[in-house]
This record gives sequence, structure tokens and C-alpha cells, in this order.
Amino acid sequence: MENTRRVMGTILAVWFSFFLMGSCNTAPGKKAKLTNSNLNKAGIDTVYIQDMKFLPGEIKVHQGDTVVWINKDLVDHCVTELKSKMWTSGVIPSGSTWKIEVKQSFNYYCAIHQVMKGKIIVE
Repeated sequence: MENTRRVMGTILAVWFSFFLMGSCNTAPGKKAKLTNSNLNKAGIDTVYIQDMKFLPGEIKVHQGDTVVWINKDLVDHCVTELKSKMWTSGVIPSGSTWKIEVKQSFNYYCAIHQVMKGKIIVE
């Protein structure tokens, strides 16, 4: 639970930082928008777990980026490397998050609900 709080705190801090930076660099009268592409530039990529799917199902990241999975579904899920089961998140309860620093491309799935699959592509 403490790790989840730290992850959420980090996500909020990054979001707030981008909000402040965007508002400082915006022309008068225009509002800055925080977009997923802004977060990607910061090296944080988000995958939502919702409706028994990974959303988006495939994302492109840079080597060294952090991918954060946020379980917005009603049930527990996990994230497990597909090919050799090299790593797993363990159970991610509803409302919780899990993250990993990405070093290479991989396919993954939910070992609890094996029809749920996703892909990370390192560019």
C-alpha cells in the first residue's frame, strides 16, 4: 500500500509540474493542456486496466521510460511478461497501480485473465 501511495504521489507531482510548466509557457489568454504526449516526454507512460482490457493495448516508449499500469477495473489483475514469464507485477488490486522501467520490447498478459494481452514497443 505504501508503494502505491508513492507511485500515485510521483504521478501527481509529475502532472502538477507539467501543469505549471505548461501554464508558464502558454500565451496570455490560452490554457495549457496536459496530454499523454507530455507525460511520454517525461518518460512516464500510462496503461489503464479497464473493462477487462489493457488500454491502450500497444504503446511505444523509449528505453528507460517507466510504464505505469493503473487498475480502474472492478477486479484484481496482474501484468506478466508473456514469453518467458521473466517478471510479474503480482496481484494489482482494483484502484491500485504498478510500474516498471522498460529496457526492451515485450508482450505481456494478465495471468489471472489470460485473454487480456498487451504490447510495449521500445523505439
